[in-house]
Amino acid sequence: MTRPHDPLSDQPTTPSSPGGWNDPSRALITPDDPADAPGSGARSGAGRRGPADPVRELMHRHHDLCARAVDPLEIAAGLEAHGVTDRTAARFRHRDVFGLAEELYARVPRAEESAAAPAPRPARGTWALWPLPGALCAATAWAVLRPELAPPAPRAAAGAFGTVLVAVALWLCLSRGPLRIAGRGRGGRFADLTGPLCLGWLLGYAACGDWLLTGLVTGERGAYDPARAAGTAVVLALAVAPAAGCARWFALRARRRLTGSRGVGEFATRVRPLFALTALGFLAALAPLVLTARLVLPRPPAGSGPGSVTTVEAAAAALAALLFLARLLAVHGFRGAAVGGLAAACAVEAVVEVTALAARLPGAAPLGEPVARLTAAHGAAVVPAAACAAAALGLLGYACALLSRASAHGDAPGAPGDGTSRRGPHRADGTHPAPCEAPQ
Repeated sequence: MTRPHDPLSDQPTTPSSPGGWNDPSRALITPDDPADAPGSGARSGAGRRGPADPVRELMHRHHDLCARAVDPLEIAAGLEAHGVTDRTAARFRHRDVFGLAEELYARVPRAEESAAAPAPRPARGTWALWPLPGALCAATAWAVLRPELAPPAPRAAAGAFGTVLVAVALWLCLSRGPLRIAGRGRGGRFADLTGPLCLGWLLGYAACGDWLLTGLVTGERGAYDPARAAGTAVVLALAVAPAAGCARWFALRARRRLTGSRGVGEFATRVRPLFALTALGFLAALAPLVLTARLVLPRPPAGSGPGSVTTVEAAAAALAALLFLARLLAVHGFRGAAVGGLAAACAVEAVVEVTALAARLPGAAPLGEPVARLTAAHGAAVVPAAACAAAALGLLGYACALLSRASAHGDAPGAPGDGTSRRGPHRADGTHPAPCEAPQ
């Protein structure tokens, strides 16, 4: 006997037991991701299906980051570094990345080693080392450039000894404190190989590039004047102290803004003025450094006055600004961008030198006309001044965008810029999660 059809059986109903969803009931829900539908959870292990939890897969992907974070801010910075934005967080039912980070921090158990071995803190008292390179360099240059103090041989020995002391002081300042680069950061081997080459070229050109260019353009290379290179070296060494102070000021206040922000957009808006003040503060400190370097020289530079700056001094200031911005980017993990700015300045200087050299070939004199007119009007130092100033302006705009990211100020272990790799089984079946990536 056939049962009569019950029309209520086709109506959507709430399931009363696991697996009790019928087709009309399943059609009631329209999840963003089919994996979130009831009864269609992500497969794991031996084909079991889990509950609808949009955050669970994110927990697996970023388990190391969440397990070793000391606060939700580190998780937020790491997620932002991996491409998770506020819009992505909305797909996980959160208003912003910071809210998503708080849930991940609450749900993922802390790693045992995080309590036993807390993250190392920067050494205190490093501020006393910041003026040391400038003081040693100024004293060395003053002693070497005064022929009335001693014969040439003792002055040369004093110069060599002083150079070693300045190098040691620079190493101490750059290997600890706010100017220390922790890990390899973004850039990899390209930054490891290209960075020292670009830095060596810029310092070498500051020492003798103008002298070589003058000889190529005019055909008459005069005697080498060590006073110009000494003045640039003193400016760069003195700039270490304000560079470290500005970098520390920016890092501390950006971290405080990160604590008080509720979204990556809000944090970027609050940190951009800090970066602008940091850059302006360092640029304002360069004028006193140039005046201090004048006191070291045995005679004032040609064309200098109480309110004027020579082209050589402008080139030294531009180089100091370029190196500061590059170091600030490298400290916060953007080594590739820092090396790119240095390489741009090196390329301009190299092109000018090659053009001046090619102009000496038969029939190629017109190639050197622009360089000859430029150096005749403003001096040979205008080339490094323009090259470093242009590269510094480019890095300034780029750094304003990069350093306004939360990931540039997070101390999350394993995040880009840390240089560490923490891998270990953290799933129930002992397997590793998929590589960290933003959810699609």
